[in-house]
Amino acid sequence: MENKNLESATFGTGCFWCTEPLFKKLKGVESVVSGYSGGHVENPSYEQICTKMTGHAEVVRINFDPSVIAYADLLDVFWRLHDPTTPNQQGNDKGPQYRSTIYYHNATQKELAEKSKQETDASDLWPNPIVTEIGPLINYYPAEDYHQGYYERVGGQNPYCTYVIDPKVRKFMTDFGDKIKV
Repeated sequence: MENKNLESATFGTGCFWCTEPLFKKLKGVESVVSGYSGGHVENPSYEQICTKMTGHAEVVRINFDPSVIAYADLLDVFWRLHDPTTPNQQGNDKGPQYRSTIYYHNATQKELAEKSKQETDASDLWPNPIVTEIGPLINYYPAEDYHQGYYERVGGQNPYCTYVIDPKVRKFMTDFGDKIKV
């Protein structure tokens, strides 16, 4: 039976390979699709995104059941999965496509995202000011099929996954073990 009560969240945390597999592990998350959002080119390709000329960010579209996991909980995970204090960069990945961004789908998400950003910025979670952009979702395009589920398919065969994503997975499992699907 299909659940008609799903909501969507769209977050940019740098490389979508790094966060897609983590959000998928959360209870209440039905699907996570890597994609592109926030730019001016219709249906861009990965190659176009890499030119840094389309305005798009790499994002994940999270479809979730709000009766199981709240949008506020997804925001909590968002702030801890990447460094929201570096503009246009996550680790060695540099460029506007790797910016930290929250694209809200409605007024409630906007309010929750802005409040969450203020609270996180005031906390001691990050030593530098948060530069995450918060704006309305104006477009979203799924990334190419070969990007979907990349970490699950390739994992240890790719040094990037081994050195960048594996430590994130371990930290995620420690920090959010109580929210992980069994």
